[in-house]
Amino acid sequence: MISLWDKPFGYKDVLKVSMPLAISMASTTIMQVTDRIFLGRYSVEAIAAALPAGILSFLFISFFMGIASYINVFIAQYTGASKPEKVAASLWQGIYFSLGAWVILASMAYTMTPVLVSGGHPPEVLELEIQYFRIIMLAAGLPVLDTALSGFYSGRGLTRTVMVVNMIGAIINIPLDYALINGVWFFPEMGIRGAAVATAVAWIVIVSIYCPLIFSNKNERLYKTRTNYGFDLKLFKRFIKFGLSNGVQFFLDIFAITFFVYMIGRLGTIILAASNIALSIDGVSFFPAYGISVGVSTLVGQAIGKGRPDYAKRATVCAFHITCIWMLFMGIIYIAMPDILISMFRPNDITDVQFTNVLEHGRIFLMFMVAYILFDGLALVYSGALKGAGDVVFVMKSVGFFCLTIMVIPCYVGVEFIKAGSYYLWSIFTAYVVVLSFVFYYRFKCGKWEKMKVIE
Repeated sequence: MISLWDKPFGYKDVLKVSMPLAISMASTTIMQVTDRIFLGRYSVEAIAAALPAGILSFLFISFFMGIASYINVFIAQYTGASKPEKVAASLWQGIYFSLGAWVILASMAYTMTPVLVSGGHPPEVLELEIQYFRIIMLAAGLPVLDTALSGFYSGRGLTRTVMVVNMIGAIINIPLDYALINGVWFFPEMGIRGAAVATAVAWIVIVSIYCPLIFSNKNERLYKTRTNYGFDLKLFKRFIKFGLSNGVQFFLDIFAITFFVYMIGRLGTIILAASNIALSIDGVSFFPAYGISVGVSTLVGQAIGKGRPDYAKRATVCAFHITCIWMLFMGIIYIAMPDILISMFRPNDITDVQFTNVLEHGRIFLMFMVAYILFDGLALVYSGALKGAGDVVFVMKSVGFFCLTIMVIPCYVGVEFIKAGSYYLWSIFTAYVVVLSFVFYYRFKCGKWEKMKVIE
């Protein structure tokens, strides 16, 4: 480990690029967790509605966000290849795409609510789901634009800026979230609608900070960020070619979780609330690891741009070691204090008997998370490495195939025909994560990605 510390693309470089992204993702996680805590304490219906509506909205957002996020790889490879004039050109293609995506996503605010109705959740929960979903979707273009703009920094390895901007968004979101949900200070009591509005405001703040930073005089001199704004059809097509596969993969990943949550919802409000709490807690371990995965994509992209796949291998292995340490740490916390973690989300209007049932199910769900947590880290790091090299089509096909065969079909058959319970569904979810981790690891070891590149 010590010998790899100072080597190019070793532990030091991985931490330099990935840790700010991990902290950035952690701030996003804190926003989501506090949102769930505030809603959980507001009412049991609010916490039961928050995750299904949130995941469904993110399901649609994820497709466009996945495409926009691939700007990071283009900028990374152009940076590695020392082509600064292409960095701003790539950024602008991502901006144009994001603005178009915003129009499409906003139109879904009302056209896609029948999907929520088809979930079969109780009427009082459904009403809250629709309220939350509509507000989020009207602002949904903002996180897509945020993803494209942040690529200007993360693709060049300047991830501290991304961290600071996201932390500012979190600092604004958390107190506003509490105030709008509960109606404190001079704010009205809006319940779950307040949570959605607070999220939208945080997105507005983040985008508003990025714009003057990116289009500054310094970046204009170095990259022509203000003048190199032309629509480059050839570059845009190449961006869509690779980004589309990334968007589909991201969409399918979120779809698997969405379908899982909707199947869980058919087992009753208490089990749904317990699963929602467990998945909210799971975000504490997942999103920082996802930040490391984005950092790996950046480093692998830069290494490929330099023509040094050996650097890419080194960065991936070092990132996996770091991710393992994080995941083991979180696994120990899940084992040591499950009741404390779950109790943070206890609704104010739930009886002791009801919460005891939530607690009993939640403890078991956390143990499932402990079982797959290391495999989750393995899947994130190695899929991130493959995408950074340009092997995104394989990642997309793998997620699509196993999402259907391991998650969707077994979950549907189990609930609708076998009448299986929640433990069966969580076992399926665990198997899905484990299988994908080995698939991505094997693909990386085969080395086909070493000859790939997304830039000309």
